[in-house]
Amino acid sequence: MESGVMMKNSTLICVPIMGETIEKMVDDMNKAKTSGGDLVEIRLGSLKRFNPHKDLELLIRNCPLPTLFSYRPKWEGGQYEGDENSRRDALQLAMELGADYVDIELKVAHEFMNSIHGRKPENFKVIVSSHNYENTPSVEDLGNLVASIQATGADIVKIATTALDITDVARIFQITVHSKVPVIALVMGDRGLISQILCPKFGGYLTFGTLEHGTVSAPGQPTIKDLVDLYSFRQLRPDTKVFGVIGNPIGHSKSPVLYNEAFKSVGFNGVFVHLLVDEVAKFLHTYSASDFAGFSCSIPHKEVAVKCCDEVDPVAKSIGAVNCIIRRPSDGKLFGYNTDYVGAISAIEDGLRDSLKINSTSGSPLAGKLFIVIGAGGAGRALAYGAKEKGARVVIANRNYGVQNQNGYENGMSKMKARARKLADTVGGVALSLPDLNDFHPENGMILANTTSVGMQPNIDETPISKESLKYYYLVFDAIYTPKITRLLREAQESGAVIVTGVEMFIGQAYEQYERFTGLPAPKELFREIMANVQ
Repeated sequence: MESGVMMKNSTLICVPIMGETIEKMVDDMNKAKTSGGDLVEIRLGSLKRFNPHKDLELLIRNCPLPTLFSYRPKWEGGQYEGDENSRRDALQLAMELGADYVDIELKVAHEFMNSIHGRKPENFKVIVSSHNYENTPSVEDLGNLVASIQATGADIVKIATTALDITDVARIFQITVHSKVPVIALVMGDRGLISQILCPKFGGYLTFGTLEHGTVSAPGQPTIKDLVDLYSFRQLRPDTKVFGVIGNPIGHSKSPVLYNEAFKSVGFNGVFVHLLVDEVAKFLHTYSASDFAGFSCSIPHKEVAVKCCDEVDPVAKSIGAVNCIIRRPSDGKLFGYNTDYVGAISAIEDGLRDSLKINSTSGSPLAGKLFIVIGAGGAGRALAYGAKEKGARVVIANRNYGVQNQNGYENGMSKMKARARKLADTVGGVALSLPDLNDFHPENGMILANTTSVGMQPNIDETPISKESLKYYYLVFDAIYTPKITRLLREAQESGAVIVTGVEMFIGQAYEQYERFTGLPAPKELFREIMANVQ
């Protein structure tokens, strides 16, 4: 925990301005100032009509922030298709009229630098850039690229690459942190998001933050609001601890909102980010520094994560799934835990106690209940384990439930497809196929828990079970929390069932994770306030 006011880092936030008219650009430049931007990148290629002398003078005179002009040609991923000399002349004119920066591509940088030789204003800076829309080269090739850009006489080096895997970003961090010259090094795409958020930690000159979601100058850019408010970008430092939620997909997760707000409330020097991860082992091996201190683990990686940890908590080992990974600072060893089962089972028990008006001293209200779990992945395993521990009779329903015969799995069905059968055997329960669940109602007053992603945004019209079948359930729980009320929960409520939302599980499982991340008591009331205000 930090005391006092945290110092602001020196990394700038640049807001891309991409209006089709001068009026729209001027309006957006003022919004960039209001939003907390440090400078604007005026992308001249987005203008439908462009009168260089008149428009450049007007833009520079009316901009409340320092200006960076770019005029990106088609051959470098931009919009400009005209004469090269006209493009170069426009950027030179911007310099002469008082622009603070221009961005010129490496391919034509030598010619541009020669053309302004002896005429460059004292405080004017040339950014020489290279954009790779295919991949992220090796560290050696990136180093050579930086040297080539420096050789042009650039004041600032800019490299933009494309992430095929989140581990590609590590190479960009390596280049940035060891650079002896000002460098803008960013990785495009959703897998490259952390390059834009964490660049102050590694010494980047600037990052880009858009005015609105979806209005981006390159794939995967965050908004300036998210940078400043969600990620506390201004306070990120070289010693800031990095935490994140590992998953695929992962953009829907509200974990960054929850943890970053909680970190901020106590002055904890950490940041929590989305981590779009394809291979958990590769990710953990690549980001092995102690500053990458802990991770929440989401769909579909909870089971694989068990094998990636050096030590696994006995409960997590019994469940066969990990949703929290902590890196020990002293030796970098990874420790795996499961907080899902506590969060979910506690939420369901509370729902039963509230509806039945019984207190917590009379044992678990799940004891003896028929408890149906939809899904046999990491969350499903946690719910099945927790329900069994509370004395419930467990049934696992899954799309692939694994019918066995004396020769093994029928029709060569793989072990992966038999996960429901295996899970049911582990908890002493029964396995069903998901279609069979609609006709499964041996008794009334059952408990239903959906742990699959069926019904999650954007597929909010989907549900794992028919509405007709829900009348046999006393309580229905859905682990999904985006949206908070899924179709399953809405139809369950209409059928007379008590419902428990995934928000309750999300908050419950986050308590222990926060305490493991920070070593501090979880701010439980704050967690509830934050989630109550999340859309």
